[in-house]
Amino acid sequence: MTLFLILIGLVILICVWLNHVTNRIGVPTLLAFIVLGIIFGNNGLIPIHLEDMDFAEQTCTVALIFIMFYGGFGTRWESAGRVAVESGLLASVGVILTSGMVGVFCHYALRWEWMDGLLLGSVIASTDAASVFSILRSRKLGLKNNTASLLEVESGSNDPFAYMLTMVMLSLRSGTASGGGVVLMLVGQILLGVLGGWLIAIVAVHIFKQMHSRATAYGSLFVLAIAILSYALPSFLGGNGYLSAYLAGIIMGNADLKDKKNLVAFFDGTTGLMQVLIFFLLGLLARPAMMHRVIVPALIIFAFMLFVARPLAVSLVLTPFSRSKGYRFRQRMLVSFVGLRGAASIVFAIMATGTVSDMNVDLFNIVFCIVLLSITIQGSLLPAVAGWLDMIDDSVDVMKTFNDYVEDTDVQFGRITIKEGSAWEGKLIRELGLPKNLLIAMILRDGQKVLPRGNTKIKKGDSVVIITKSFEDNHTFLEEHTIKPGSKWVGQRIMDYDRADAGVVVMIRRGDKNTIPDGNTVLQASDVLVLCHISQQEPTETDNS
Repeated sequence: MTLFLILIGLVILICVWLNHVTNRIGVPTLLAFIVLGIIFGNNGLIPIHLEDMDFAEQTCTVALIFIMFYGGFGTRWESAGRVAVESGLLASVGVILTSGMVGVFCHYALRWEWMDGLLLGSVIASTDAASVFSILRSRKLGLKNNTASLLEVESGSNDPFAYMLTMVMLSLRSGTASGGGVVLMLVGQILLGVLGGWLIAIVAVHIFKQMHSRATAYGSLFVLAIAILSYALPSFLGGNGYLSAYLAGIIMGNADLKDKKNLVAFFDGTTGLMQVLIFFLLGLLARPAMMHRVIVPALIIFAFMLFVARPLAVSLVLTPFSRSKGYRFRQRMLVSFVGLRGAASIVFAIMATGTVSDMNVDLFNIVFCIVLLSITIQGSLLPAVAGWLDMIDDSVDVMKTFNDYVEDTDVQFGRITIKEGSAWEGKLIRELGLPKNLLIAMILRDGQKVLPRGNTKIKKGDSVVIITKSFEDNHTFLEEHTIKPGSKWVGQRIMDYDRADAGVVVMIRRGDKNTIPDGNTVLQASDVLVLCHISQQEPTETDNS
């Protein structure tokens, strides 16, 4: 057990290091995880024997839940809403078209049986949200005409449809579903998935807001539990759990939750771990010695998808929007190229392999090769292809399409309370003579927000919200000093606080309240003074004398 834990720790550390290396050399990180899994696989240098497909399926299913939930949670609807219709059509109609074309191609070009070809088409019909998100964010790839949002919503929402197609094909192949049964299953999966995701998210948002806490570890754990329930409850009732998880993620991610940036960061790390797990398992399950048997059909199918099926499906969906949304040929070609295959295809391939025992083709290893080719070729060449198609827009910040986006500026807000006798009391804003780079952004008066103008008069009791440029350097730091009972400073005013090593007292923490002092503020026992120091040396430990 101890050796196993050591091995797990080493694998995770290697993955972290590989993430750093691959980002520097421009190779997709997920490719490195697959290679690492092969190294540790059954026939690898340090073999970890994994033969249990049921265990692999259950593990990957759980991992995919978080990937799907984060696909919605991290998407900013303000940006995504403008492309929701076409993205939804790509995620549904586009997946069906791609699956059908691949099935037909496998039957006529590779002489496969119909069921085998259509099953493979269903398994690999969706694009990988995690891979698309990773490449767009790591390269900060700003794309023209809302292309990034289009790709994010499509890749985040098309996995549920590929899952439904895979389940339909498995049911038809096993003879457990008729035509009418398939229609009822699809309708039930969609309705229960949508309704379940919406209800769970609405209730979760209400509870989260009632918690009155920032996104601490418990807040993150709460949302983590919601991600699991958003999949499990609709699935238990016969709905599409992946669709429910994605929808719940969108609703919660775009709700007014406290400290959302930290929540997104938490799920970003969780999803990253899930990606590592899935692709590492893929490497463990792969059989490199058998690759020579499947590399040719895998390469042929990959080429057909890249140059025929995916471009044709994208064109059929987006061409009707060309006049209204401006989806020109270059943009359609880029959207086609970004159809990376990844985690979902792996999970569905494991499901199919574990369910079907009499398959005439090596579906899992073929999917393995297709995913490997997709990540290597499409993932590595995406920035170059975007540049070649003249689809890169340096003025567009791709981070604005994600929910953890924060405008990269050097300004900060502050608040000033106007007391009786204040120099600002009774003056118009234009009479204050405010210095450059300082602006009054808002006035809080009697519970109301007042938009300031030059002729707005400041009154006693107003809270004036100011905005100015932030400041930070290596030689300015804050230090806390506690006034102990019996100290000579108890009862003294701030203006008399003349310790030789004292900085400027910028705040007093008194009980649960933080106060910005003035010269006449009287010090009390147990006051915590926050001092601003300027030094050429690193700050020392807190002085509590």
